[in-house]
Amino acid sequence: MRDDLGNTLKLVIFDCDGVLVDSEPIINHAHASVLTACGYSITEQDLVARFCGVSDREMLEIIEREWGRTLPAAYAERVGAVIKAGFRQSLTAIEGVAEVLEALSLPICVASSSTLEQIRAKLQLTGLLQRFGENLFSATMVARGKPAPDLFLHAAQQMAVVPDCCLVIEDSPAGIEAARAAGMTVIGFSGGSHCGRGHGAVLQEHGATLLIEDMRQLANALAKLTQSVVR
Repeated sequence: MRDDLGNTLKLVIFDCDGVLVDSEPIINHAHASVLTACGYSITEQDLVARFCGVSDREMLEIIEREWGRTLPAAYAERVGAVIKAGFRQSLTAIEGVAEVLEALSLPICVASSSTLEQIRAKLQLTGLLQRFGENLFSATMVARGKPAPDLFLHAAQQMAVVPDCCLVIEDSPAGIEAARAAGMTVIGFSGGSHCGRGHGAVLQEHGATLLIEDMRQLANALAKLTQSVVR
């Protein structure tokens, strides 16, 4: 990854959960409650610490392997019902993100560990879907999810932009590592309600080029990155 931004930025790639929509608490509450009811005791905080940014498929594979048992066939349905109810009741866009998206002059897209259907639903509920059109990319489209670089490379290819001209906005260590492995510049975002004290430092340890804790700081962060090219 070239932190000096030898090429001009031409695309901003946003993660979805915890970056565009404040969905992580709802999702983690659902998984923690259903997993615990199934006999695998785990807290929402543990899920954030271990699996933030990782796809459900990969997370559940790890849990089943560690547990030595297979989750019930109805697990996905049960979790999905809890999440859907939570989204209808309390899902919101990250504060300030709609204005930030409106002001951006660069092309934008979403690259998320969620399924395409889930991405669309969350963006639709929060009024952000029209900002991205069909520029939505899911981990289900590639062989390996984050922290592998596959999803970000796929998004860049579909948007016809070379990796070192891409900027990624991520809230998870797995996402930061994926962006770095893809050869992209990455800003760590620690403004989601699931981000505890020290979350930004963790993102920096995993390779975030810059950190922001309020999405409205993105314009200044972009200006700093642009200035680094001029120098």
